[in-house]
Amino acid sequence: MMRQYELVERVLSYDPQANEALLNRAYVYAMKAHNHQERANGDPYFSHPLEVAAILTDLKLDDATIVTALLHDVIEDTDATRTEIDQLFGKEIGALVDGLTKIKKLDLVSKKAEQAENFRKLLVAISSDIRVLLVKLADRLHNMRTVEHKRESSRRRTCQETLDIYAPLAGRMGIQAMRDELEELAFRWLNPEAYETVSNKLEQLRSKNQRLINEITLALEVKLADVGIVAQVKGREKKAYSVWRKMENKQISLEKLSDIYGFRVIVDDAQDCYRVLGVIHTTWRQVPGRFKDYVSTPKGNGYRSLHTTVLGPQHQRIELQIRTQKMHDIAEYGVAAHAVYKDLGSEKMSAPGLDQEHGPYAWLRQLVETLLEGSNSEEFLEHTKLELFQDQVFCFTPNGRLIALPHGATPIDFAYAVHTDVGNQAHSAFVNGRQVPMDTRLRNGDEVRIVTSKTATPPAAWEAIAVTGRARGAIRRFVRDSIRSQYAELGRRLVSAEFKRYGEEMTEARLASALPRLAAGSKSLDDILASVARNEIPARDVVKAALPKADLEKPLPNYKPRNRHHRARGQEGWFNLSKVMGLKFRMSGDDPGVQATAGSSIPIRGLRGDIPVSYADGGAVPGDRIVGVLTKEDGIRIFQIHSPELMGFEHENWIDVTWDIDPNNPERFPAKIKVTALNAPGSLADIAQLIGEADGNIDEVRMVQRRRDFTEMLIEVEVWDLDHLNHILAGLKSKGVVNNAERVFE
Repeated sequence: MMRQYELVERVLSYDPQANEALLNRAYVYAMKAHNHQERANGDPYFSHPLEVAAILTDLKLDDATIVTALLHDVIEDTDATRTEIDQLFGKEIGALVDGLTKIKKLDLVSKKAEQAENFRKLLVAISSDIRVLLVKLADRLHNMRTVEHKRESSRRRTCQETLDIYAPLAGRMGIQAMRDELEELAFRWLNPEAYETVSNKLEQLRSKNQRLINEITLALEVKLADVGIVAQVKGREKKAYSVWRKMENKQISLEKLSDIYGFRVIVDDAQDCYRVLGVIHTTWRQVPGRFKDYVSTPKGNGYRSLHTTVLGPQHQRIELQIRTQKMHDIAEYGVAAHAVYKDLGSEKMSAPGLDQEHGPYAWLRQLVETLLEGSNSEEFLEHTKLELFQDQVFCFTPNGRLIALPHGATPIDFAYAVHTDVGNQAHSAFVNGRQVPMDTRLRNGDEVRIVTSKTATPPAAWEAIAVTGRARGAIRRFVRDSIRSQYAELGRRLVSAEFKRYGEEMTEARLASALPRLAAGSKSLDDILASVARNEIPARDVVKAALPKADLEKPLPNYKPRNRHHRARGQEGWFNLSKVMGLKFRMSGDDPGVQATAGSSIPIRGLRGDIPVSYADGGAVPGDRIVGVLTKEDGIRIFQIHSPELMGFEHENWIDVTWDIDPNNPERFPAKIKVTALNAPGSLADIAQLIGEADGNIDEVRMVQRRRDFTEMLIEVEVWDLDHLNHILAGLKSKGVVNNAERVFE
């Protein structure tokens, strides 16, 4: 166990201005607080916070962070209090220890829903001060180094959690050395056979290839020295877990991996990075598509380096990373490399002062903003894991702003990364000047322009296309809020119509007075109206609650039916239309009619209107006489008056609806036709051509009966109105290959 003076000396070696008295006081306090406690392996418990502090000294963190590491368990596991910590060590350290205590209480290995909620709390806690995260990662690293002393079930849960959350989180913070060790330890205990196999194979390759590695290192040093470049050249070997993951992802054997060994060239400044690149590319042939410039476009976690792959002296692939010493420090220690000094021996810089707009802290801040807006913890955890594991692509806005996105991201993700409003109003996308579908996968260096429209809204299907949690969460929220708003508006219209049935006017004051009688205080008026639209609360109940003393049993005023019943032509049974709210249908020809003046009809604008609407099988088009049925699943379902399905619904759920077509924004509507055509080559093509030339849109074609000479097919088409549909039917009947064409409702 490290002694007190050893810890102090380690801190002073990189931070001569550190508060030595503070470090000594924290060491003694923590040792006394944990005096009688032991770890699972029998060691004194104090050895754990001491080792955590030692890990953080390797990262060269400030004295406040080291003191926090020594004290991180005292509030949780001893009689120490936050007030006492504040008094002895100051409020800054007290806040850090308190933040870690809250995280300590989180059980991230619990069942999925609880784990997700706890992860939300973890990110909120660490977003307030990045040093909380650094201490937590060091705490997890030491626990993983001693994880063999846990029970097997607990050990597996801890290791899986480390792979799922902590190792990727360390990677996104740029602390690659810590990520590598966390992954190696977790891999070792989760899959010991695979770990041993890969490790043994790497050992064999190391022995076999050591001479080759030395030759390549020497060749690089000589080439660079010849042109006056001072550089360190080091060979490096991939870790066992990294090799295993690549073998699984690519489904290839270890022998076929070409990048088990790589080389790192470290130079004095960024200009030398490009000079080294020029020497290497003019000496050996570059492998096409394997060059990446993370110097001019750093990764989201602050990583900067040049990557290239060349064919070496013996025609073997050689991977190289070219970077400065400062870039190397950031690559190894990430956000921790910024946490103490801007320059060697110069001005101190606290961790909370890290750049809030760029780099790994910006990613963390955006992640916390996303989770605070979300409503489902499990979905947030799922999307966060995806983002933690994803490699990145770098794209640009037309004005040159760099947008970092996960691998496989689409223009949808790009739009939401620019701004939520841009995503919600995205209409189309142009990549490198060419219009592309919104599900196009973006590549490094793409310039993306998003065209927006105030009338555009994100389809629900975009959620399945988007890759980032930010985009998915925003789409889900918009769709949820939009549907809720549509149902609330529909409910408002239904309640208004119900008020008019009884000769009353609906007012906001009356609706507000009804709310306490209809629901607990947690529900808003919009919630009640949406419940009416979903047929969960009768509109009459709202009127009754708003007008408790009124006589709601009186007949509809001014309601004068000329005939109580109407027989739908061509159908068996009678439709009792007198119960339809304020029915406005006027039947033509020899049909008796019904007329009412009291009701308020609901305008129908099609599938993309401002209220939730769906269409029954067979559809309905402007010009049809239609009836709306209020359903729990679909809002208003529209039926053509002759539809046989209409018979299956209670008349109390029928809604008076009228077409409300905007001539400036025409919409297509669904209809179904049955065509009997000759069973001959080209028949279907002729039918499709006629429908297309008539400006109809075929949605689906289904063969329902195929005989030797004739074939019956059902065609779902989209048309502008009834005249348009009849024009298509007449055209089909005139075709020589068509025996019959008719509209159907099935």
